[in-house]
Amino acid sequence: MSDTMTDTTTRMNMIQAINSALDVMMARDADVVVMGEDVGYFGGVFRATAGLQAKYGKTRVFDTPITETGIMGVAIGMGAYGLRPVPEIQFADYIYPALDQLVSEAARLRYRSAGEFTAPITIRSPYGGGIFGGQTHSQSPEGIFTHVSGMKTVIPSTPYDAKGLLIAAIEDNDPVLFLEPKRIYNGPFNGHWDRPAENWSKHPGGDVPTGHYRVDLGTAAVVRAGEALTILAYGTMVHVCAKVVEEEGVDAEIIDLRTLVPLDIATIEASVRKTGRCMIVHEATRTSGFGAELSALVQERCFYHLEAPIERVTGFDTPYPHSLEWAYFPGPVRIGQALKKIMKDV
Repeated sequence: MSDTMTDTTTRMNMIQAINSALDVMMARDADVVVMGEDVGYFGGVFRATAGLQAKYGKTRVFDTPITETGIMGVAIGMGAYGLRPVPEIQFADYIYPALDQLVSEAARLRYRSAGEFTAPITIRSPYGGGIFGGQTHSQSPEGIFTHVSGMKTVIPSTPYDAKGLLIAAIEDNDPVLFLEPKRIYNGPFNGHWDRPAENWSKHPGGDVPTGHYRVDLGTAAVVRAGEALTILAYGTMVHVCAKVVEEEGVDAEIIDLRTLVPLDIATIEASVRKTGRCMIVHEATRTSGFGAELSALVQERCFYHLEAPIERVTGFDTPYPHSLEWAYFPGPVRIGQALKKIMKDV
């Protein structure tokens, strides 16, 4: 889990934890460079890079033009040259112009060069809904990138994991897409998860070590032990599922995947073999969402242990709604209905 963890901890929300990870890595490694739209003097649209330019200078933390393909192309070149760039794509919705650079160059560089060059870049990007951003600021595109061989995809759900996973991603020698669920940037919500009036709760966050530590890529976390049902989730949905399970009184085991690629299939398989039931929850659209891959894997590996069909609770197959985003999210009603369906014969 960690090679140099300090004993000192402080309360951080996810934004602060991400900022701390960047600070720690820039202090440890002069090759780490932060770049993107408004990441310098302004400190990023969500302030995740606040104070870093003042501390490390304009050559290591610098603003770029509004050109995602340019940002990614420059980052790939820097990585091939030996640097460890951390480009920020201001919203995950903006990443599509850079798709060709990521798929055709970053993900393939190690293989195309027979290992002579690598692309040790970590692409940070806020993703998902929760701020009424509509169709251009709220998408969940993780399924697109989990399909790309040569890339890793990481989605934290807590401040502790956000920092440890980001450090591990920056230290990795292959491209990592680090998606940050902005709905929980400032901490889990209080009360009901389907009420937008409680959107930006000032929850104190969690205890996070102030120094260097790693949460290794490819390791899921069992955030709630249970015997009756396995729930697979990541990002914001981990908290939503925990709230619903508590309210419904179901003895569910909740697994936070943390990294989608590489996937900790061993932890998933052990849990489903124990519980005999599996429910998958994610915010992205249903068709070709990552839940489909999870469902196939569970079916292939745990078929004879399943006591009920696998359930999926996801976003709808529609363009992302602006005013109705809180109906779009998998929330207490839909997750509760799925729980009752999968547990009906128990």
